[in-house]
Amino acid sequence: MDGSVLYLAMPSITSAITPTTDQALWILDIYGFVVSSLLIAFGNLGDRYGRLRFLLAGATVFGAGSVGAALSPNPEILILCRALMGLGGATLLPSGLAIISNLFRDPKQRAQAIGVFAATFAAGFAVGPIIGGLLLNRFSWGSVFLINIPVVVLFLLFAPALLKEVREPSAGRVDALSVLLSAVGILLTVYSVKSAAASGLSATQLAVGAVGLVIVALFVRRQFTLPQPLLDLRLFRDRVFTVAILTGLLSLVAWAAAGYLSGVYLQSVLGHSVLSAALLAVPGAVVLTATCVGTSAIVDRVGKRAALIASHFAMGVGLLLMLLTGVLGGVTAFIASTMIAGIGYGLSFSLVAETAVAAVPAERAGSAASLAEMSNELGNALGISLLGSLAAVCFRLLGPDLAGTLPETLERPGVSAAAVEDAKDAFVSGMHVAVAVASLLSLGLGWLAVRWVPREEAPAE
Repeated sequence: MDGSVLYLAMPSITSAITPTTDQALWILDIYGFVVSSLLIAFGNLGDRYGRLRFLLAGATVFGAGSVGAALSPNPEILILCRALMGLGGATLLPSGLAIISNLFRDPKQRAQAIGVFAATFAAGFAVGPIIGGLLLNRFSWGSVFLINIPVVVLFLLFAPALLKEVREPSAGRVDALSVLLSAVGILLTVYSVKSAAASGLSATQLAVGAVGLVIVALFVRRQFTLPQPLLDLRLFRDRVFTVAILTGLLSLVAWAAAGYLSGVYLQSVLGHSVLSAALLAVPGAVVLTATCVGTSAIVDRVGKRAALIASHFAMGVGLLLMLLTGVLGGVTAFIASTMIAGIGYGLSFSLVAETAVAAVPAERAGSAASLAEMSNELGNALGISLLGSLAAVCFRLLGPDLAGTLPETLERPGVSAAAVEDAKDAFVSGMHVAVAVASLLSLGLGWLAVRWVPREEAPAE
């Protein structure tokens, strides 16, 4: 809910506190990078000290970060509070799934419960923009963060009574250096990409990127030398596992980039209000939610392999429909795109963790689940930073060169009608390039799944 509201609120945030191009991208994805950097470490710590304890602490931190974000007077404070929210959010996925697995011992019930768990994320995507649109029509942009507080309060009240504590005393220690290397390497590398998109290439930007890549390489090398690595990269020797992780990564890359860019497109190009843009996103979100809930039945009918392959091609085809949007119109193409791609997103969200865990030996299931969860969070952040930056580069090269983003350009005093049209054309072109890349990646991974994922026995009628 929080993520989908933020995409919708970005034009209002840009108008109110005037972030630069790279600050706007950091506001959107610092949460995802903090979560992805800490997800596996927090999963290991939760095993040792208790998953429920981590959930309660994380919810408290997430709530505090939400209040700070709502009251932020400038972009720097907002980015810091979003990072604090990410610190709390890093407890959610691994601890939530561990507690669900403990509550439901029957495999079929557990699969259904995980499907419902995934559907709650999709429902948040659907409900968030509607609630956010209503709030933004009447209140300031900070209200979109305050909607988190009732959820946090209810969770803190009921979770201790309804949920069981889960811990694994024999869990290995967390390698602090690996945590530091992964977090710093990812952040420096992405900062370099963002800087290039916003301001072009420079010696400083290239140096930061080179240092980031070296640190990431050191992290990877260290994982192969540790008896209990933070990230068990040996799992990628299994092709099915690799396809599952890439699916989790790519589905969120595509979803995040398309969600962010289409939010700006509907409001700043086509001129829809915040609430109207939110309502236009509802059909796709409803399809996404229904698909998450129904994935178990779909898999029973067609098999896991067919469902996994279908997820890639649905995403790829859905994203291609975004190329039919234009400066003068494109609402129908947008709705059709979100509905078709929503089928693919829904299937992938529900299948990734189960496919990854099933592909490895039982004693490595925990590492596989953590990698699957991390791929989702990292994909969410990379979608905005990489594809969002690609769109920003196109806008900077093709636009009137008055500001780094379309909302900033439209806010400039005295901007001519011709410059406005040029800026809108440039934004749409950048959006088309970004979604086309996402579509080609989805279709390519679908082809890889056809070749690498083995055929199953025909499902029983």
